[in-house]
Amino acid sequence: MGKLNSLHVKCYEKYFRVESLAEGGVRVVVDEAVLVLARRYFGYFALLSSEPMGLVSALELYRNKDLAEKAFGNVEERLNMRRTLVSCEQCLDGKLFVCYIGLIFLSYLKKRMQAAELFVHYTMQGLLDCLDVVACFEYPINLCVQER
Repeated sequence: MGKLNSLHVKCYEKYFRVESLAEGGVRVVVDEAVLVLARRYFGYFALLSSEPMGLVSALELYRNKDLAEKAFGNVEERLNMRRTLVSCEQCLDGKLFVCYIGLIFLSYLKKRMQAAELFVHYTMQGLLDCLDVVACFEYPINLCVQER
């Protein structure tokens, strides 16, 4: 279309030279040397499925797998489930339930971030780190009630 997307200019400059033409359009020239260096580090992955899927759905499935792995990391680190350290089965059930609710919250947060296009400005980890500084202050009830 002859226009540069301002969000992608850094990527353009890394792999391409964009030259303006006298007719008003642009010409894109691939920087082959940089491309050859970048291709050295490319990797491949395969997804096997019992149902046909397109490129976008396969990539989304792969990224959701990554989200599940990060969710288990959150369970281990953020929710302190590396070692359960409970004294009875009921306490373990309670701890697992809290982790389950936490994972539901993370899934909902991811969905809302995608809908609001917040992944342009934040990562999931970055947003959770921002939420880590939120604190709850509780005042004793006797300070809130005035004496008569």
